[in-house]
Amino acid sequence: MNWDKRKAKRIQLGHHYRATLVAVDGTWRRNCVLIDISETGARLRIDGSLEVLKARQFFLLLSTMGLVFRRCELVRLDGEEAGVEFITSQTLRERSARSDKPPAAALD
Repeated sequence: MNWDKRKAKRIQLGHHYRATLVAVDGTWRRNCVLIDISETGARLRIDGSLEVLKARQFFLLLSTMGLVFRRCELVRLDGEEAGVEFITSQTLRERSARSDKPPAAALD
């Protein structure tokens, strides 16, 4: 799978950086390894069952205390690797603006 369609430059980590995925409602957790990261998203290698990612949105805990985290949305899944986009107020505004625009056919 092509991982080069990224919006922001990614930083490759030289060592295994452990992190944790947690359901938005707290019903599940999965350990993962951060492969690379940028301002807008990350690529992760996930331990265990990927079935829980059907929820599509979850939190990525970057510290063991849970004080550093990002809300994420699943963008792609390839084997045990997942690409996620960080959900921010800016991404929510952009999505809202796109959904408010009429379809191109309606403009003719």
